[in-house]
Amino acid sequence: MKRSQFNQNEGDPRSQVAALCWRMHRDRVEVLLITSRDTGRWVLPKGWPMEGHDAPGAAVIEAWEEAGVTGAINPTVIGLFGYDKVMGPHEALPCMVSVFGLRVAKLSRQFPERKERRRKWFGVEIAARKVAEPELRAMLRSIAKGAIVLA
Repeated sequence: MKRSQFNQNEGDPRSQVAALCWRMHRDRVEVLLITSRDTGRWVLPKGWPMEGHDAPGAAVIEAWEEAGVTGAINPTVIGLFGYDKVMGPHEALPCMVSVFGLRVAKLSRQFPERKERRRKWFGVEIAARKVAEPELRAMLRSIAKGAIVLA
C-alpha cells in the first residue's frame, strides 16, 4: 500500500491517522496501547494516509499492522493531537493526527509488527498517564468523563 505524507507547504504539520482501539471490560472502557518501535513509549496505532483508502480505512489498516486488531471503526473523528515524529538524530516532522474509535472484535496473535511492538489494555485514566502527548492525554480523560462517546 502506498502511504503518503502529502502536504502543501514545507514546515506544515503532516497528516496522520490513528485508531483508538477500545473494548468494554467489566462495564468500563479500556483502550489498547502499543509501544513505538523506536523509543518504546506507549502510543496509538497510527500512520500516514494511504492511497485508495479514506482516513478511517487507513486507521483500520494501521490497527491491524501494528496491533493485530480487527473490529468496527467509527468513521467520525473523535479528536486530534499533534506530535513531532522523529525522523533521525537531528530531524523531526510535525504531525497532526486524526483519531478514529475502533471497537475491537478480535486480537490476533499473528500480525505484521508482532515482533516489533508490545500491546496492552489499560483503563482510560491509566492510559492517559501512559501517553506522552498532552492532547491525546486530554482526549483519553474526556473519554473517561463521558465527554467523548466512542460508539
